[in-house]
Amino acid sequence: MTLTPALRDALAGVTTATLTTVLLKKGVRSCYIRGARPLVPGTAGRRVVGPAFTLRFTPAREDLATVESWSSPRSTRAAIEEMPEGCVAVADAMGVSDAGIFGDILCARMAKRGVAGLVTDGMVRDGAGVIATGLPVFCQGHVAPASVASLNFVGWQETIGCGGVTVVPGDTIVADADGAVVIPAALAEAVAEAAVEQERLEAWIMREVEKGARLPGLYPPNAETRARYEAETKRG
Repeated sequence: MTLTPALRDALAGVTTATLTTVLLKKGVRSCYIRGARPLVPGTAGRRVVGPAFTLRFTPAREDLATVESWSSPRSTRAAIEEMPEGCVAVADAMGVSDAGIFGDILCARMAKRGVAGLVTDGMVRDGAGVIATGLPVFCQGHVAPASVASLNFVGWQETIGCGGVTVVPGDTIVADADGAVVIPAALAEAVAEAAVEQERLEAWIMREVEKGARLPGLYPPNAETRARYEAETKRG
């Protein structure tokens, strides 16, 4: 389904930790992209939400992964020009840690186009420059070598695997200080609704804990606790 402004705002208000729990309850275990951590630590206030725009790399082959390939019609440069405003670029770099898939110039162009963020199981390069662009980036870190040192870019907007998770173009991506989560497009609305309620419940439980309440029967709430929560919530 389309990621509406209301749905985007709802998801921006919940943590990835809550989302993984809600998705688990809905039968989706594989949703957390391994290796995709904030390039700038402590960016909890910059939660990124958007539809996935996928990119795929394969292992480098000497006749394909060349400096000349950067000018190819099927290059990372061409892919960036296809990214719509508000999308989250998700790049399958196979977890490669000795080459950076994007540097400061490419990230600056993404920021200029209004891309919401970059998520990858690989690395970026020109670390300080990438950070200076202001583009939220979630990756393993930054290194010096360019992508063609170990990777070959092969295409965009196809189903990929990133950090152990299947990502389909248009899936909803939410990323924050704890990492990046993939929400299947068809589940986005139901997940958002459940996640908002889950955060409301957990905020109430935290207040009970601060009052000295014992955990058994409180977290997770039993029938009695849930009835008390619902009664207090209704009273406001």
